[in-house]
Amino acid sequence: MADMAELDDHFEPTDSGASETYPMQCSALRKNGFVMLKSRPCKIVEMSTSKTGKHGHAKVHMVGIDIFSNKKYEDICPSTHNMDVPNVKREDLQLIAISDDGFLTLMNESGDLREDLKIPDGDLGEQLRFDFENGKDLLCTVLKACGEECVIAIKTNTALDK
Repeated sequence: MADMAELDDHFEPTDSGASETYPMQCSALRKNGFVMLKSRPCKIVEMSTSKTGKHGHAKVHMVGIDIFSNKKYEDICPSTHNMDVPNVKREDLQLIAISDDGFLTLMNESGDLREDLKIPDGDLGEQLRFDFENGKDLLCTVLKACGEECVIAIKTNTALDK
């Protein structure tokens, strides 16, 4: 019997997608919430529900924007079916430096540094670089989902203003 107890504590590693999403009934999803569309973590920007047809199920039409690439995805799902919702984590990190190759040096609240995120593309990246070079103390909002991370927003760090 001792062998069984040892087996109970042994967990097999699973593929990376295991705990990165959780199921939610389609009818419970809401605009501005998150959902997996075409295997990508998306923010729901439009939702509409069709009436129940003669075959029974109301259908939910969703339009989502990929939270990392800003690509638009659409899907239609029966309202009673489950859809995968990504576990999305948001964290504000203080910007310490920008390296020559475009990597950010960020510090979390406990003082740990990370240097594995690049400046975001487009206007946000340009604004970040401009504000930083002009001496602004910035917080970068980092979104993490499905093994990916990126800076999605910046704001002036007001915690240091006395």
